[in-house]
Amino acid sequence: MTEHVFDRLLRQDKLKTMWCPGCGNGIVLQSIIRAIDKTGLDPDKVVVVAGIGCCCRANGYMNLCGIHTNHGRAIAYATGVKMANPDLHVIVVTGDGDCTSIGGNHFIHGARRNIDMTVVVFNNSNYGMTGGQFSPTTPYGAKTKTSAYGNIDPNFDICDLAKASGATYVARSTTYHAMMLTDQIAKAINHKGFSVVEAACDCPTLYGRLNKKGEAADMVMHWKETAVPLQRAAKMSSEELEDKLVIGEFVNRGDRREYSEIYDEVIRRAKEC
Repeated sequence: MTEHVFDRLLRQDKLKTMWCPGCGNGIVLQSIIRAIDKTGLDPDKVVVVAGIGCCCRANGYMNLCGIHTNHGRAIAYATGVKMANPDLHVIVVTGDGDCTSIGGNHFIHGARRNIDMTVVVFNNSNYGMTGGQFSPTTPYGAKTKTSAYGNIDPNFDICDLAKASGATYVARSTTYHAMMLTDQIAKAINHKGFSVVEAACDCPTLYGRLNKKGEAADMVMHWKETAVPLQRAAKMSSEELEDKLVIGEFVNRGDRREYSEIYDEVIRRAKEC
């Protein structure tokens, strides 16, 4: 009997997960596992680096080498892993708060350097693990435990931030569009350079409840109703795109060299002196 990918790449003894019923993190986790299987990577050559947050527990459920790091420092640790052994495939699992708040500098400079790693950002629009505070991606006006009267901070667009910082592969999908998400993560893994895949996912226990988004299934269906493919969005006005989420592949560049390769050349030149 053929072994299922989940039997190979999930730590069955660690299940059930710590996540709340209906949490979108499980869908993103299975997309990462399917993407690794799709690319045919040698599991012994994969390192999954996680920060702090609900989603960052994902690496603990994967039967792969992993590192659980300090809050916001996943990309910094991942950079060290890649520079120490450029042959490894480094995958970062991080949340919207972990990545774009305390880890924001590491995110933009990882993209600027174009160091070869795949960063999967689980974006549930709040700090779910620590009680549901607002994060840099919480929509304007949304309620959280620390914005009871509505968030007044403008929110980051993670993909725009990644593009502006120099990432050479940038894509976004949702927990409803799980097959698209799997394909994007697989392409990001195969891409040579700093790759970012934003996974818009649902937090029914905290964010959904406070914002009257309904049950978990309602939140997943919300992505079906509001997500707009990039090609269609290009033909829509700003008014038509209000309250919509554009999904698709935003950047796929092959014209920038990868950082660790350039660094190796510097070392060779130094040795020749």
